[in-house]
Amino acid sequence: MAKQDILKTLRTEHDELRALFDEMKGTTDRADKKRGDLLDQILSGLVPHAKWEEMVFYPEFQKRVDRDGLQTHAEAVEEHRAVEMRVIPDVLKSERTTPEFAGRVKVFGELIDHHATEEEDTMFKMARKVFSAEELAQLDEDYTGWKASAQGKQIVEKAMKEFAVL
Repeated sequence: MAKQDILKTLRTEHDELRALFDEMKGTTDRADKKRGDLLDQILSGLVPHAKWEEMVFYPEFQKRVDRDGLQTHAEAVEEHRAVEMRVIPDVLKSERTTPEFAGRVKVFGELIDHHATEEEDTMFKMARKVFSAEELAQLDEDYTGWKASAQGKQIVEKAMKEFAVL
């Protein structure tokens, strides 16, 4: 069996988010509770993933890559900023029973899919060349531990509060 590594874990989480956004597309304006539940699941999966990438994976990637890798890194960071500073707060401000919410969530999902696809097709391929298999496995263990830690939970909680007030 192939050893688990951070790139496989992040890809699995991307797929889980894509599935949640696809499920959201199938809801109607009357599905207030369902939309709320799905949005909670999306944010619960996305925020720890994004915060850990920003704090650990992206800086480690940045240290090891050439100019093309640095550009890929800059794009990824900017996409995170756009979603965190504008898209998520706008979605959270929308009434879930409106077409406005549906439109904003559709754009949110499209941005996440675009970002995840770019990571998988470009950044992860570069990462496989600049990290050893052991390092990728260690990053995976570190990520799992971080998500369960008090520090990780505190960082995620702080980010969620910031989204609500932006």
